[in-house]
Amino acid sequence: MLAYTVYSEAGGVGKTTLAANLAKAEVRADRRVLVVDLDTQEASLSHLLDVADDRNNDQADSLLRHMIDRPRGEFSDLVRTSEGIDVVPAHNILEYASKHLRRREEEAADFGESWNPNKQLLRVLREAGVHETYDTLIVDPPASADIKLHNAIHATRHVVIPFEPSGKGYESVQGLDQLVGGLEDQLDIEVGVLAVVPNRYKGMNDQDRFLDELAADGWELPIKFRERSSLLEGCWAEQCTAFRYIDVHRERERDHELDTLEKYDELAAHIREMRAVEA
Repeated sequence: MLAYTVYSEAGGVGKTTLAANLAKAEVRADRRVLVVDLDTQEASLSHLLDVADDRNNDQADSLLRHMIDRPRGEFSDLVRTSEGIDVVPAHNILEYASKHLRRREEEAADFGESWNPNKQLLRVLREAGVHETYDTLIVDPPASADIKLHNAIHATRHVVIPFEPSGKGYESVQGLDQLVGGLEDQLDIEVGVLAVVPNRYKGMNDQDRFLDELAADGWELPIKFRERSSLLEGCWAEQCTAFRYIDVHRERERDHELDTLEKYDELAAHIREMRAVEA
């Protein structure tokens, strides 16, 4: 199974829209796709894919409940489907993931048990047979490097990094390089970077300079996404991927937007190829 986390330590770089559209590109490639939303921000992937109905329902089951051994039902009952993408939606209780996971770790320690709070998403997914059921797993964590990111990395072992080609974006990629190294040491696992993805590229000289510097640093930049504010704002308004937005909500096709869809497909194929090489 191909598995990766879409992550950037900088907010507002298109992390969630990239995760959603890569998931749709995987579905278009006839792959079975599960997306796990660990980001509780209001504009989360669950909202974008219109599967956030139970987010505020304190009586609803949630992924965190499964991670702390307090489920209210089967894992399969958590899954919602949108545009052919299976999604485990975010729930507001994820805001308190660190507190609940640490408390569960302390309870286990009181009984002389070993219980790693960073491996619970991996455990839940394995027990649910996700690795046998799906071809692709994509996890969308928050931008903060907290326990949810640690669980995402443990479950996927690979990251895809969106960033805005600017001085701040350049620093965020460099910072993430250090973060990945730190996670490898902290979690005692190897973490692979499958793609570094420039977003909101405008063809400016300064942006090209930063991209050249990243390439010189050894980062592979297979696809550049240009600024597509109208398209992506439309996706958020209609709560759908760019593929569905253009197919259903645009009155006429625009070549530059069709080009963006082709790039999502190309990036998804590149990631599959990278993972195949690493395997």
